[in-house]
Amino acid sequence: MKVEFTDFNLPDIMKKTMLITEINIKFKAGDGGNGKVSFYKGRRGPDGGNGGKGGSIFITSTSDIYALSNLSKSVKIEAKNGQHGMLNKKDGKFAEDLEVKLPIGTIITDKNSKEVFEVTDKDCRLLLCQGGWGGKGNWEYRSSRNVTPMYAQSGFKGQERDLYINLKLVADYGLIGFPNAGKSSLLKEITNANPKIGDYPFTTLEPNLGELDGKIIADIPGLIEGASKGKGLGIKFLKHIEKVSLLFHCLSCELKEPEKNYQQIRNELKSYNPKLLKIPEIILLTKTDLKSEKEVKQKFKALKKLKKQILPVSIHDRDSLGKLRTLILKSFASAKR
Repeated sequence: MKVEFTDFNLPDIMKKTMLITEINIKFKAGDGGNGKVSFYKGRRGPDGGNGGKGGSIFITSTSDIYALSNLSKSVKIEAKNGQHGMLNKKDGKFAEDLEVKLPIGTIITDKNSKEVFEVTDKDCRLLLCQGGWGGKGNWEYRSSRNVTPMYAQSGFKGQERDLYINLKLVADYGLIGFPNAGKSSLLKEITNANPKIGDYPFTTLEPNLGELDGKIIADIPGLIEGASKGKGLGIKFLKHIEKVSLLFHCLSCELKEPEKNYQQIRNELKSYNPKLLKIPEIILLTKTDLKSEKEVKQKFKALKKLKKQILPVSIHDRDSLGKLRTLILKSFASAKR
């Protein structure tokens, strides 16, 4: 038996509205069926069959990042129990195993044993909860000393886990920056994403994904100072950039001191996980259409002190968008070597 949530291609994923990345849930494998106590007519000997095995729970992977959102509607997932043993030495049927699909990048933690399981790739298949074995019927207990055993074995309990499930988006590249830095607008222009866009803080309330030449770019909701300690949208989304290979740090030309804002975001990354500072980074000076050429040059000059590659860009400037796409595609090519 499978608990399946349909695999969507990326454009369809973009149409979804609610992304759940963390849930607490219980999984329970099926119990084994009980052995049967029974006898042939006239008590000519025992004929009780064995109980069937309970269903196990397996985790398999899916590219649908919203699979966890669907699973969040449940408090407990249970596999079916094995069938009890029957007359005439007939064993009970094994219960069907349960298969639960989770997004690639999901980390599963058993809150009691502290065991950790990871859904790492498209071929991933993990046994999470073992179904209980069926008990023996009284046919199995017959002997020369006891030709009419009056007892049978009870089925074994299926494994149960109390789980914390956490999704870390598997993106190749991340767009980061303060709210209203223009990240979502850029993602929409250079990929097939369709994020909600507005001129107010936290328009983006969950990560948006876009695809360019087979690679996934994630627009991470706007960070603010203190994000690593839970302010704003907090650390809820910082986890999604831990495995990207390149960061695009968006700084709006509207900022009075872009270099100061840059350091604030870098400090948040460091506070959350110092390893994030080691990810290669390119600065995008966004919304250049809102400032004069002179002002853009001044902001560009100020940012050069950071000794990072900088690209001025505007969603209304086709040439700058072309340069950004070329830059991204070149980074793809470099990564393949």
